[in-house]
Amino acid sequence: MGISYIALGSNMGDREKNLKDALEHIAALPRTKIIKSSSIYETEPVGEPKQRPFYNAVVKIETALDPERLLQKLQETEAAFGRVRREKWGPRTLDLDILLYDQQIIATDKLTVPHPLMAERTFVLEPLVEIDPETYHPVLEKTAAELLRELMDKNV
Repeated sequence: MGISYIALGSNMGDREKNLKDALEHIAALPRTKIIKSSSIYETEPVGEPKQRPFYNAVVKIETALDPERLLQKLQETEAAFGRVRREKWGPRTLDLDILLYDQQIIATDKLTVPHPLMAERTFVLEPLVEIDPETYHPVLEKTAAELLRELMDKNV
């Protein structure tokens, strides 16, 4: 069984319901159990186009699914929520990203773990620190709490 952290985001439709329903979908994945989930954070969107604020959260799971199969199941969940990939960083009903999977470093055409932008995203680090401040980024060799502190210092 592996430990993974999944980022959830939504800024279309009933954002809170989308996240709560997505958690039910994640909990129903084969051989997968939710260990802990963060509060829901409302955050401003990053980049263009202009769009409504996001609701974001992070969930810690234990799963027997390998990272690629987990990604496939998460993308199926996004599609079930009506996610259509039209433009980079555009509005979406649901966005599910694998942040970390055990201490693995993965770089394939379909999947990069740790998530390449997680250390630059307050909307990822705040909920991650809420549920597991000591979780470790195996590439940057820092805890989530250290990454958040550095990001907050940089944005002051």
